[in-house]
Amino acid sequence: MTKFENARIEVLKDETLSKNWYHLRNVTFNYTGSNGVTKKLKREVYDRGNGATILLYNPRRDSVILVRQFRMPIHLNGHSGWLLETPAGLLDGDQPAEAIRREVMEETGYLVTDVRPVFQAFMSPGAVTENIHFFAAIIDATVRAEDGGGAAHEDEDIEVIEVSLAEAMAMIETGAICDAKTIMLLQWAKLNREELQGTML
Repeated sequence: MTKFENARIEVLKDETLSKNWYHLRNVTFNYTGSNGVTKKLKREVYDRGNGATILLYNPRRDSVILVRQFRMPIHLNGHSGWLLETPAGLLDGDQPAEAIRREVMEETGYLVTDVRPVFQAFMSPGAVTENIHFFAAIIDATVRAEDGGGAAHEDEDIEVIEVSLAEAMAMIETGAICDAKTIMLLQWAKLNREELQGTML
């Protein structure tokens, strides 16, 4: 038995603060901690739905396909805003594997059928509900079904970039890659490079 087994949560009020593109809520709840003391707490919770992201790996070149696009939130936090990332998107009601295939086609133009789930993660659990499904897929970087570049109706303007896995890892060290989900998948790829080179071909 852990000391938190007696902890209890009772939601008292769940108020909508904003529901424009996503849903911002103010949740009031009673929290009975491990010491048995109950306190009334409030937390703002941002609900944008769950998402998926994928490592696109080319074993012949030992390379990965990444996308670069502008992100306003990080621009407001002192970054240029141009972020190098693994392809990703919200599920929008689809199953995770179906959603990531759709996003890969929209963003990169690559058609992937055999997507492998590798793990799931909450990226900012102190404030955001989002759970991201992480995938990997083998591609031939010389064969694309479409140009990619993002969905026009979402005003996406995406550059598709191929870099060696070694170069991508070095870019983490220099800060050229600073997106959490991308770093996680690249680290996974480094740990599983032998398998990516062999059994997923």
